[in-house]
Formats: sequence, structure tokens, C-alpha cells
Amino acid sequence: MPQLTRRAALSSLAAAAHAQQQQDEEFQVYGDNPRLFLNPRRLRLLKRERERTSVRWVQFETLVAGKAQMAEPGFAYALFHIVSGNIDFGKQAIQFALQSNDLRQQAIVLDWCQPLLSDDQSKLLTARLRQSLAAPPAKRDIPAMRDRALSAVVIGHKEELEKIVKDWWRKEVAPALRGGAYRYTREDSYALFEMLHAIRDGIQIDLRDDAPRYFKELPAYHILSYYPATFPAAENEYRVPFYDGDGDPDLRVAALARAADLAMVAFDTNAQETQFVQGWLIHDRFLMRGVFGMVYEFLWANPYQPGLSYYHLPLSMHAASAGKLALRSSWEDDATWFHYSDRKVQFFEEGRRKDRGLNSPAPVEIGGTVVHFGREQMKFQPANAEPQKAYIIGLAPNARYDIEIDDEEIVERLTDAGGILEFDFPPMQDRFVRLKRASAT
Repeated sequence: MPQLTRRAALSSLAAAAHAQQQQDEEFQVYGDNPRLFLNPRRLRLLKRERERTSVRWVQFETLVAGKAQMAEPGFAYALFHIVSGNIDFGKQAIQFALQSNDLRQQAIVLDWCQPLLSDDQSKLLTARLRQSLAAPPAKRDIPAMRDRALSAVVIGHKEELEKIVKDWWRKEVAPALRGGAYRYTREDSYALFEMLHAIRDGIQIDLRDDAPRYFKELPAYHILSYYPATFPAAENEYRVPFYDGDGDPDLRVAALARAADLAMVAFDTNAQETQFVQGWLIHDRFLMRGVFGMVYEFLWANPYQPGLSYYHLPLSMHAASAGKLALRSSWEDDATWFHYSDRKVQFFEEGRRKDRGLNSPAPVEIGGTVVHFGREQMKFQPANAEPQKAYIIGLAPNARYDIEIDDEEIVERLTDAGGILEFDFPPMQDRFVRLKRASAT
């Protein structure tokens, strides 16, 4: 069977299997509390952390028992209660939830503090969640829909879960992720993984299956999209993810970016892609110790899980499904770094972020990879004595281009959603590459 036909057949079989799986789905939530995040294995891990007086537990206990003003009291006190059995902090979590309008924290407290709730308190919090779900969402972004998903899992609202999965995720979000059109902030990436955990734990549906390539590329992109230099804060050092704008980084976003990576690893511990993320996370100098980040650190980190060294990752990551490109010259803190997405180019070198326009005439080389700034019609000479990875950025998105290399036939290539073409050039000292937008047919 020809290779193309075999691939098409395998793709058709996979699509048929996925369609059958969707037909067999149920949206009924089974099982007792806790339903959110704390499956039996994770809860055992956290209780062992307490018994072993691990560094994460000691810091978490120091903050909570020391009456530090926690950034999210319901979340923090409920977690402390369910791990330690401390009734006083469980009651404090309940009081916070009863007085708060924070839907996410209300759902977590109702789930994790269920044995401590009186009948009236349980009915009141349940009624609040039902009332929130009865109204249409004010926003349909990831954090808002995450809040609704958590609430629906806790109270077993199957109709809401079905709407979230079938109408919002599969009709709005997943197709846009596959096509590179859906955008969300790095801050929202944590909300995304809370939703993935809640949906899978509650109704055994893995939302990643609707955009598999996107989620396969996401771990390496997360790693490569951090700036090389770290940011020293009072409580700990932070790795800072790519951001637009001037000024110092938002450390709340940096904390949620790390929390998202921790939750990503916890979601799929066996995948090679996330094992590299675990290798990225396990350095203690980045352990979050503050009143905001510590709760996420304790909840999601697994210091006993081995990771793969990110030094074995390529220094370039083309997230083709999202139309993004990230490069760095090395894995050292003083590396040169490059990022392209949404037709914006940013460098990091000599400790500074620098924006750069797409009209730059000369290519740049970072870590052995060459980036050319695209034109609708262009000609360049790789002049490489060794095999070379190269990209052309800034072309029209999802567009066809004719590529001609000296002594080779013209081939047609399709750019990704960000207008990127990727090449692996063999040694070609004296040959030119010509590119032009393909004629419409």
C-alpha cells in the first residue's frame, strides 16, 4: 500500500474510533468527594508529603498556620484541611466561601470540605453554584468556562458538562486550536489545565483528543517560550514567560505559568514531552514560596517523579499548530532568545528584551538555526556547509508558496497559521532558494 494511502487509512481509522468514543460518552459524574484534582493517588502523595515534612509542606504549613494573608483563602485553607485534617482551617475555608462571590473557590470548598459542612451550608453553596450555572456565561473565555466546569463536576450537573464539552470546547475552542486561530494568555493556561483535570477526573473525557497535535507541541513550546534570564523576587526566583509590553514582568503570571506546567505534568506523567517539563521544573530555586504560588506548588508538584533533562531538547520549537516559533542559543541563563507569534518578533540578549520588525533585511542565526524574514517573493542563499534548520517567518498565514531550489523541481508548500515555513537544508554552498506566492487556481 502506498505510504500516503496508508497514512490516510490510519487517519480515517483514528477518526472513526474517536467518533465512536464520543458517541459512547456519558456526562454523569460518579464517585464521592473530593472530585476536583485530588484523585486517590494525588491525595496520598500530599499526605505523604506532610508525614515526611517535605520542604513544600513545611513552607505551606508555615504560611497557613502562621496566619499569613493567603491570596486565595478558600483554596488554601481547604487544601490545608483535606491534607492535614485540621478542622479549624476547614471551617475558615467554609466561612470564606459563604461570604465570597468567587465561583471557583466556592466549588473547591464545597468539594474538599464536604464532611465539615452543615446541611444548610451545603445546600446554600450548592444552590449558589446551580444559580450561577443557570445563567448564561457572561464570558466564554477559558477562566469563565473553567469555573463553570468545576462547579458542574462538584454538583454533578451533567447538562452543563455536556454543553461545555460539546458546544463550547468541540465547536468553538478545539477547531480554533487545530487551525491556529485560538489565542489565550499564559495566565489562562493554568485555568485550561484545571479544566482538563476536572473534566477527565469527573466524566473520563480527555479534551486534548480534540486537538492532539496542539497539545503534543505545547510542552516544548512552554519551555522554549521562557526568557533565558530568571527574575529574582523576595520569595523565590521566577522563570518568566514571553510577554508583550514594557516594564518588569507580572510575577502573578509567572507563578501561574509554573503552576500550569506543574499541572501539565500531573495530567500526563508518562508522556516524553511532559517528562522534559518535569526536568525543567524540579530545580528548588524556582519552588514557589509565597502566599499565592505556594498553594499551587504544593498541590501539583511531584518531587519524586524523575524528569528528562531539557538539555536534550532541540534549541528551536516550531509550534506549527499555533503558528509560533521560539529559539534560544543555549540552555544557559545568558543565552540569546527569539520568539515569533502573531506577526510580532521579540529578542532577548544581553539581559534585555528587544522588539524587532518583520521588515528586517538580514536573516538571524540563533543556536545554529537561521530565521529569514519573509517576503511575498524572495531569493536567498543558505551557503551552509553542514545541514541547517531554517525558518521563513512573516509570510501570509495558511497560504501556498512555490519553493524552487537550484537543480531541484519546484515544490508547493503551505504556511502554518502564523505564516511560517520550516526547512531542513542539506549542505548547499552554491545554490539559491527562491520563493513566491503560488498563483490562485
